[in-house]
Amino acid sequence: MKLNWGTGIAITYTIFVLVLVFAVVQSTKVDHSLVTEDYYQKDLEYQTQIDKEVNALNLGEDLQIKYADAQKVVQLQFPAELGAVQGKILFFRPSDKNLDFEAPVKADERGQQTISTQTMMPGLWKVQVNWQAGGVAYYKEESIIF
Repeated sequence: MKLNWGTGIAITYTIFVLVLVFAVVQSTKVDHSLVTEDYYQKDLEYQTQIDKEVNALNLGEDLQIKYADAQKVVQLQFPAELGAVQGKILFFRPSDKNLDFEAPVKADERGQQTISTQTMMPGLWKVQVNWQAGGVAYYKEESIIF
């Protein structure tokens, strides 16, 4: 069977429309939820965040965040030079915002804190620690997988 140019154009146009309809249908199935609802406000406050990160980098000793598989806990070791610390720890799950949760910083006299992961879903978590010591604010973020 021989096709003329008009039939070729019609077939090409039909394939294009079908691909476009398929793409629209697939895009409606994707979750487009935001990481944070107030991202404009977060963007305006980002310089403060950068300052906190620089403060943390300028410490003589870094905040250590480790996952201990045997005990199923996340261990945080705050720098000894800071003394008493206060703040919050956000466990951020990139794949599902409903699993995110916060815990207060409750370091012991050695600057250590452990948080159980037994009720947490396995996978990628971002541990975001905002803490203050001696009137100076600090921030560190680290990804862990368990």
